[in-house]
Amino acid sequence: MSIFAVFMTPILPFISKIYQAPVWRMEIDESSQTLFLEIRDHEAKQVSFSALSLQNGDTYFEGLTTPERWLTGIEAVYNGVLLLHNYQSATGPVHKGLTAIDGTSGKELWSNFTLAFDHLSVNGPVVYNTQLQPKKLFLIDVKTGNTLRGHEPVLDQPQYNQIISPELVPAAEVNNLYLPLSVHANAVHYISYNSFRIVSLHTLLQEHLEQHLFIFNEEGTLLYHDLLNNAIQKMQPEAFVLHNNQLIYLKNRSGLIVLNL
Repeated sequence: MSIFAVFMTPILPFISKIYQAPVWRMEIDESSQTLFLEIRDHEAKQVSFSALSLQNGDTYFEGLTTPERWLTGIEAVYNGVLLLHNYQSATGPVHKGLTAIDGTSGKELWSNFTLAFDHLSVNGPVVYNTQLQPKKLFLIDVKTGNTLRGHEPVLDQPQYNQIISPELVPAAEVNNLYLPLSVHANAVHYISYNSFRIVSLHTLLQEHLEQHLFIFNEEGTLLYHDLLNNAIQKMQPEAFVLHNNQLIYLKNRSGLIVLNL
């Protein structure tokens, strides 16, 4: 329980899950309101994937693995489908190959190891054949992998998500909020959203850093607090994102928390 709980009107987690390894990447499918997670266990050299509904909190699948244990990851999500990539080599960042996973059942829909992902458009994935030069882009059907047509930039505009990230601002800009802890490096991640004011900060404790999350109402009353990371050596990046009135964050890298705001 937070040491600040006595001051709060409870905001309870809508989703709270702990995974066996760090969450490496998160992607949200706008059409199905599904959150996809890439979880990387560095000791076992094993990547797994999970999918959860942001509408009702249900877990669609968890611990999903592929024949490629390590050199794989999330490429994109679209229309209820999770697209995974492989790597061209173990020593480089170049992606190669695509595997499509149904976002509800976790079943493989199709795979093609000669394709590479270029970008996600409003009409679906835009890809190219790595065996052909010069590179030629085309649009595919995400559920079948079939080619639909050549890429048309005017029609196939990039798809943007509705995720809102906080800004890094000087701590003095939120001095009208009572922050219960001293701020390390005089900067906080901050966002004002609906009737909430959300702050993530680092504080120095016995030569180690801690990262905290606070949620206040418009009057400055503390509503929620969580310790996100403790005994860390360096400042962490932005701690949370907002999407469709939900705050999503990771706790100690392997814990997922979703709050309804």
